[in-house]
Amino acid sequence: MRVPANLVSPRARWYWAVRALPGWLLILATEVVVWLARSAPSAAHPVVLALTVALAGAHLIVMPQWRYRVHRWEITDTAVYTQSGWFTQERRIAPISRVQTVDTERGPFEQLFRLANVTVTTASAAGPLKIHGLAADTAAALVDDLTVRTRTAGGDGT
Repeated sequence: MRVPANLVSPRARWYWAVRALPGWLLILATEVVVWLARSAPSAAHPVVLALTVALAGAHLIVMPQWRYRVHRWEITDTAVYTQSGWFTQERRIAPISRVQTVDTERGPFEQLFRLANVTVTTASAAGPLKIHGLAADTAAALVDDLTVRTRTAGGDGT
């Protein structure tokens, strides 16, 4: 199985980092509150706080770059190819003749970064194929292209 040709939008890297940031801020705020609430703060608190900051920084820098290099997609005359994941990576292929619906989704953060997600539903028990982090205009063109391709493929989607 070959790797799909197209990367997602470069803006997806910023989106993934911003989406992960609130979780780290909550952890850091909790650590600070616990540290300040203790009557006799432990010498370990600054060390734990420093380790958390280092881990958060590494996660916020490495994770978006890693996901950007992994997340890929491609549409051909015969199939839809996707690859996604971070630690656990998944590649999926759906024949065009099996495509039943094609949807786009844009939440508030995706809109802020001008991104969209495309979901390709097939008759597969494995569930739909999802392409996250596409530029909004690319997603719209992809949906239009898939609509035309599935209409001309002639299958009944099952």
